[in-house]
Amino acid sequence: MSNQSECDLIIDAMGKPCPMPLLMLKRSLKNSPHGRVLLKSSDPHSQIDVTRYCQMHQMTCVVQKISEHEYHYLIES
Repeated sequence: MSNQSECDLIIDAMGKPCPMPLLMLKRSLKNSPHGRVLLKSSDPHSQIDVTRYCQMHQMTCVVQKISEHEYHYLIES
């Protein structure tokens, strides 16, 4: 996965239950569309929400499971 320094925006949703990671992503993209966004989440259910949202909005989303309680989503619009 991409290096964090290559991302235009990093959203840290660690410790926040669903649907907060998705809501934080939506809010960020609405306020200022970015090219490459890294979303960090600890909620395993966020994978379904985030990937579905990206598919619906024609964004690329690469998911990486860092550990049992950490997931990274690299999103490109």
